[in-house]
Amino acid sequence: MTHQSLPVPINAHWTRQWADRLRNAAIILLAAAFVFTALWLFAGLTPGRAVMGFLCIVAATLVPWRLREAIAAREEQLGVNPVQLPVVRAVVAGIPDPAVLLDRAGRVLHLNAAASQLVPALRVNELAQFALRSPDFVTALREAIATAQPRRATYADHAPVNRLLELIISPIAVPTAFDGIDHCMLMTFHDLTPLRRVEEMRADFVANASHELRTPLAALSGFIDTLQGPARDDAKARERFLGIMQNQARRMARLIDDLLSLSRVELSVHVRPEARVDIAPLIRQVIEGLEALAKERQVVIELDLQLEAATIAGDREELLRVFENLIENGLKYGASGGRVVVSLTSAAAADGSEEFRFSVRDFGPGIAPEHLPRLTERFYRVDVGDSRAQGGTGLGLSLVKHIVNRHRGRLLIESTFGKGAVFTACLPSQKPVAGG
Repeated sequence: MTHQSLPVPINAHWTRQWADRLRNAAIILLAAAFVFTALWLFAGLTPGRAVMGFLCIVAATLVPWRLREAIAAREEQLGVNPVQLPVVRAVVAGIPDPAVLLDRAGRVLHLNAAASQLVPALRVNELAQFALRSPDFVTALREAIATAQPRRATYADHAPVNRLLELIISPIAVPTAFDGIDHCMLMTFHDLTPLRRVEEMRADFVANASHELRTPLAALSGFIDTLQGPARDDAKARERFLGIMQNQARRMARLIDDLLSLSRVELSVHVRPEARVDIAPLIRQVIEGLEALAKERQVVIELDLQLEAATIAGDREELLRVFENLIENGLKYGASGGRVVVSLTSAAAADGSEEFRFSVRDFGPGIAPEHLPRLTERFYRVDVGDSRAQGGTGLGLSLVKHIVNRHRGRLLIESTFGKGAVFTACLPSQKPVAGG
């Protein structure tokens, strides 16, 4: 099998140029040779003078030609800015982060699609400071030009959404046509908004957790001081205070347990459980464990399991927490309705696959519409006083949401104010393996 080499356009262009030059030179020299031969033969010109005249013609032909070539090359070199070459544009376009190449004045030379999408006001051949309008950026650009050292600046963008961007300005040495060195500036963008949001969430989480722990700690400390002081010999007060202290200690234990569970789930949120779990017996187990709470709240649990078995890929302990939290919420906050309906059904998911839907419906006061989108936020409560009175930590629904997400499911919350609420955990089914 023969391989045909591909033509190289640059070499072909160079060959054609030199062929034209040699042809023109040959025509001039042939004409000169003919003229001096005729003068030597018919005009009596001596051979030495004829040769000297011919050499002068050769010099007159070749020297200006070479000078003209040098001048043309110099003009071409002077007329092309190295940073304007297509290869530079291609390099900037290939940078994965938003990137802009600026000249010393801050004028945009090249920018890639990511930068154009991030900051639509940037335009080629226009000053970047007109698009960014940031004093920190202008200062960083001037310092980068003056010191030839990288500089950083932050830029807050408020349209179409609030974002915090970090600009890194890196001077790049560029050889000039006069054998000198100039600098252009490569500016890259890094979106700090996700990091800022995570930091804000962390700060809020620490503040809320500290507040939730401080309340029972303050109660415990106050009762201990009372028992060590005025109520030291008061048996009736001591018994009452010890009961309150026990409840506060249990509340702290629940809060710490929920915090640890939430942390564990978040660490493994991207790892889907693989164990096969039948959730139908788990639901029955949870209901049996909550019978005492149901009697205490005078609530009847109606069980409606339409499936004898419902196998999913899941973590047994995490699923128990989901069922416990949802049923316990129904018993606590829907107690005024007198009953809670727990059901398990099968339905088709949006992609056509089968999913199991575990629902807890109460007939209590319901939830106002403005609270529904925030119910799964950490420490969010519709009624803080009522939640604490019920022994809630403010983390139950957040934990449920994270566990359901880890199982690649969905948590649905429906409520009509004054008519109760329905919490549904939709979990994808796992078909039994043939012969398994």
